[in-house]
Amino acid sequence: MRILLVEDETRVAGFIARGLREQTYAVDVAADGEQAVYLASVNSYDLIVLDLMLPIKDGYTVCRELRAAGLRVPILMLTARDAVDDRVAGLDSGADDYLVKPFDFKELLARLRALLRRSATLRPAVASVADLVLNTGSHRVERAGKAVSLTAREYALLEFLVLNQGRVVGREEIAEHVWDESFDPLSNIIDVYIRRLRGKLDAGFSPRLIHTLRGAGYLLSVEGGAGDD
Repeated sequence: MRILLVEDETRVAGFIARGLREQTYAVDVAADGEQAVYLASVNSYDLIVLDLMLPIKDGYTVCRELRAAGLRVPILMLTARDAVDDRVAGLDSGADDYLVKPFDFKELLARLRALLRRSATLRPAVASVADLVLNTGSHRVERAGKAVSLTAREYALLEFLVLNQGRVVGREEIAEHVWDESFDPLSNIIDVYIRRLRGKLDAGFSPRLIHTLRGAGYLLSVEGGAGDD
């Protein structure tokens, strides 16, 4: 899942972004409201974490502009303001949830999971393909009943493939949801991570689940597809 974090306080932004990345999220950071609107217009995000008090454009304005542009991605608003009127204003501007600073990071993660479950792309608690089982809450992965140890990025890529099982996904789509804006489109990093996943999930197991379709992308499926490598 790829998240846009909008926070002007460098220390706070660094803390939140680091914690989210440790939980396998890809994170882009915007330091003001104008940059947030621009990034949301050119990138595809699964969720936006939006501070209220921002330079140039505040969180209310950002929210209204994104909704007016037709963006339906879930938005979690963060703010030090805890008055009822402030929360109502945030929700009325288009936010889906509201979290008051200071907050416990575990609560932030729980609220993000809840918003992702309610989003248009359903994120089930447990997903499976054949004997591969993935728990999106604990990030535990098993194949044929055996636990599989994955890095954060490997897990993020696998989760994206599992949630899109049976559908071919291209490199650009993977990059948009699994990597952040620092991704180099000329690199072979996606191929590298696909090979790593195959080594951990397909080697020694049957059937083979991760397939490469020449010129199209990747497919996670029991059956594979035409042009499969």
